[in-house]
Amino acid sequence: VGTYILTTALLPLLEKEADARVITVSSGGMLVQKLNISDLQSGSGTFDGTMVYAQNKRQQVVLTEQWAKAHRNIHFSVMHPGWADTPAVRSSMPDFYQKMKNTLRTEAQGADTVVWLAVSSEAIKLPSGLFFQDRQPVPTHLPLASTHSPPEDEEKLMEVLEEFSQKFKSTSPG
Repeated sequence: VGTYILTTALLPLLEKEADARVITVSSGGMLVQKLNISDLQSGSGTFDGTMVYAQNKRQQVVLTEQWAKAHRNIHFSVMHPGWADTPAVRSSMPDFYQKMKNTLRTEAQGADTVVWLAVSSEAIKLPSGLFFQDRQPVPTHLPLASTHSPPEDEEKLMEVLEEFSQKFKSTSPG
């Protein structure tokens, strides 16, 4: 909900700017998840932090696609930095880190695409709403993965997040 609240709060300002861009850092982990709007708070079943993270990253991809359709004056992108050697990877996935530590990207390599999306004239020429890795649009679904969601689920996500975000919005004037 944080990505949703921050971005929707900025949309009125971004709509007024030339070359406005919104870039969300997601993860390739979302490739294993189908959008699940029935349990956005992960309140049922056994909690699995890795899968909740992947589900949240899938939601970010859907949000980006939905915002791109609704806000034509803003260029939306979502990206996967690749597997980088960061404190978060080391602490949250220690087994993965131990197996992959010699092949992980540096933090700078992981940041390359998000910086490119933010400043390059080439990035803005590509369609809004795409998922990127290594400065290239890449698919948001693996072949045969059954991670596609019906459009009504994607629309419902937007409705549920809007409703949920109302709890966090200020009621004070200005």
